[in-house]
Amino acid sequence: MTETSEERNQNSLTVIGNGQPETLLKHIEISVSESEKRANGSLNIRDYYTVYLIEVKVTDPEYHSKLGKLTTVWRRYTEFEQLRDYLDVAYPYVVLPPLPEKRVMFGWQKISNDTFDPNFIDRRRAGLENFLLRIAAHPVLTWDEHFIEFLQQEDGWRESYKANGYLQLVESKLKSLSLAVRLKRTDSKIEQYKQYGVTLHNNLSNLLKARSRVAEKEYTVHKLHTNYGRVFSEWSVIEKEMGDALQKTGHYFDSLASSIDASLEDEELLADQLKEYLFFAISLQNVCRNYEILQLQLEDAEENVANKNVERSRVQQGRTGLISRLFGAVDTEEVREFKVNQLDQQIQEGAIVVNNTKESLRYHPLQLSILDPHYQLILNHM
Repeated sequence: MTETSEERNQNSLTVIGNGQPETLLKHIEISVSESEKRANGSLNIRDYYTVYLIEVKVTDPEYHSKLGKLTTVWRRYTEFEQLRDYLDVAYPYVVLPPLPEKRVMFGWQKISNDTFDPNFIDRRRAGLENFLLRIAAHPVLTWDEHFIEFLQQEDGWRESYKANGYLQLVESKLKSLSLAVRLKRTDSKIEQYKQYGVTLHNNLSNLLKARSRVAEKEYTVHKLHTNYGRVFSEWSVIEKEMGDALQKTGHYFDSLASSIDASLEDEELLADQLKEYLFFAISLQNVCRNYEILQLQLEDAEENVANKNVERSRVQQGRTGLISRLFGAVDTEEVREFKVNQLDQQIQEGAIVVNNTKESLRYHPLQLSILDPHYQLILNHM
């Protein structure tokens, strides 16, 4: 029997016990310590990619038998994407931690667009480590068996991911998220969350775009002073009386030109944090979208039950369609009874779907305001 997301959530919370949530991060240390460039294919046509070393060290002696003292696995960025896609399907009610950018976003002159650039690789490594730490600190996601396998089994995890059919589930999930949802009855609370996510995403996106343009211009202006410094330094050679003053001026322009580097590097760290909030806003929108899909399923199920009840009443009263009356086809008592029984069964099945969908909506975290501590800070601004 397939376990629903609400049952999985409740079971996970039962495991962690009462009081402060028990998470995997309290018993282990996770780090993404190294990166390595690899190649596959023939000598003439090579496909280069980067892998990252995940080190898991168990700090709680009671967990040594379960997880081992130390495990190391190499993972590609695409495998991190697969893990997140799986979590998105398995836990549609959780605002998932974001992955670092796959390619450079909001770049400018000094920031290389090369995905193999050492600075970009190191920033991505730190982002991947934060991603794993956030999952391990989450009271529900932390105990997911596929997440634990991801930390321990280098090859076995790929096979289990394919064997469980999550690839097909992810594809169908992406298709459903791309469809327009038109609800007859909207939930004001969910609309508020959704609108906040959209507004936050748009504002951060515009801020990062403006910041990249300003950084580009500021960097260009400061680097122009390098030319001024060279001119004054060369001028100081041919001037006897003003040589020292001209040389000092040249050095000043050189220091002014180089001072922008450290400042923009600090800004880049802040920009990376803003990008995380940008991706969190997308995750929040996805959770709201999943809730709307449940609402749409409920409306469709209720409409289906209502139509079946109308049809059942017509069959019971012996009413037939226009075509049947024109051609003189009238149902016998046995046929009418068979149709009524068939409709009763369909109505009963539809009622079960309606009740299950209502339960899913009733215990949805957005409805209960049981929110993830990692995005509680975001929703507190609402």
